[in-house]
Amino acid sequence: MFHWLEKNPFFFAVGVFLVIAFAGLIEILPNFGEASRPVVGLKPYTVLELAGKEVYKKDNCIACHSQLIRPFKSETDRYGQYSLSGEYAYDRPFLWGSKRTGPDLHRIGNYRSTDWHENHMWDPKSVIPQSIMPAYKHQFSNIADIETAYAEAVTVKKLFNTPYDVDGGVALGSWEDAQAAALTEAKAIAADMKNQDVKDLVANGQIPEIVALIAYMNKLK
Repeated sequence: MFHWLEKNPFFFAVGVFLVIAFAGLIEILPNFGEASRPVVGLKPYTVLELAGKEVYKKDNCIACHSQLIRPFKSETDRYGQYSLSGEYAYDRPFLWGSKRTGPDLHRIGNYRSTDWHENHMWDPKSVIPQSIMPAYKHQFSNIADIETAYAEAVTVKKLFNTPYDVDGGVALGSWEDAQAAALTEAKAIAADMKNQDVKDLVANGQIPEIVALIAYMNKLK
């Protein structure tokens, strides 16, 4: 058989290709599967963080900001550790992005604080004088859609086995439980903010979009 293959270059090439392809799959697929598993310590998004992610998408932050740090020194020097597949295990959809009018935001939770985000979203030039980003003052009065965020959490829990309500993870529970948890989380964020209107809304049980967005941005580490 081998002599026959040697005399037929086309079939010999096909045979070599199949052997190499099979060997490649055996080597690559297990590593790919391992890399895509959640990194150690990764938790699903809270309902408030999911609501903030929806604000991020609604206001089209992805048009100017990526969430994908490539393994190049110039990027890791500026943004920190390059992105790992397992860090996106609970992201649906992924918000990698390819446009960088503004900086990458995948590690922004490591170096920006709640009050920085508050000032930046209200008046970008107050913190970055050369900024071309518009102000997002509507987020300080618009109310975040917590109910839809809860529905999303329930959906990904059922469809993708996202580990909510697992010991040491993120509790989801009933809608009433999720509401209470989101408000508690929002109060902790609002306590670090200066805008009195935001504080008053949260004190009255309403969560402005800016609070949800900050919760999401603080999660990005």
